[in-house]
Amino acid sequence: METIFLFEIMGTATLTLLGGGVVANALLPGAKGNGGGPLMIHFGWGLAVFAAVYVSWGSGAHINPAVTTGIFVSGEAEFADGIAANVPHMLAYFAAQVIGAFLGAVAAWLAYKKHYDAADDPGVIKGTFSTDPAVRSYGWNTTTEAIATFVLVLVILLFGATPSELGPLEVALLVVGIGASLGGPTGYAINPARDLGPRIAHAVLPIRNKGGSDWAYAWVPIVGPILGATAAGLTAPILLAG
Repeated sequence: METIFLFEIMGTATLTLLGGGVVANALLPGAKGNGGGPLMIHFGWGLAVFAAVYVSWGSGAHINPAVTTGIFVSGEAEFADGIAANVPHMLAYFAAQVIGAFLGAVAAWLAYKKHYDAADDPGVIKGTFSTDPAVRSYGWNTTTEAIATFVLVLVILLFGATPSELGPLEVALLVVGIGASLGGPTGYAINPARDLGPRIAHAVLPIRNKGGSDWAYAWVPIVGPILGATAAGLTAPILLAG
């Protein structure tokens, strides 16, 4: 359990620090990256994943409850070397990932504190923490998140079976590709912890003009990714069996 908590907290904190940081840089007034656009954000999130995977190597670098779910559903015996794929360990991964995501979001807020102080648009402020849809339709938003996460988790599971042992860079590029192709409708959470941890941080931090945390939508980036990951976990063994 100690290994899971140490590495998953640190890895997921790195993910949301750098990922939330690039969104803050692109959106907050006065930031030097302001107006950088969606491609800057996609590549920033991809590189955040790249760094986070290395930081969380000891726990198998899940940094995402959807990845943990996909591995569990696929029937793998271990989540990482020496860590059995069982329900108590899965719940430990989930808890560590949400804690890490919260801490990373707080760190990103501290890094951009003066820019948050100058921001007056609640939508922009919240958008640096958590996702929201371009067109609100809970069923279709959940479908988008499920499809995008299915791609993420399926390809990660298949990466593990390749002779070249594809790793962090390939996962980073996969995230960039998902963001560019499937990120438009919902902002591609594809990771329940990445959305929930920062959303909690947004709710509790003393940020001027922040508005509400949109808890009515918060279930979508949890349920959608878990559905997609479950489908990926069921599909991967079929493809690997050939």
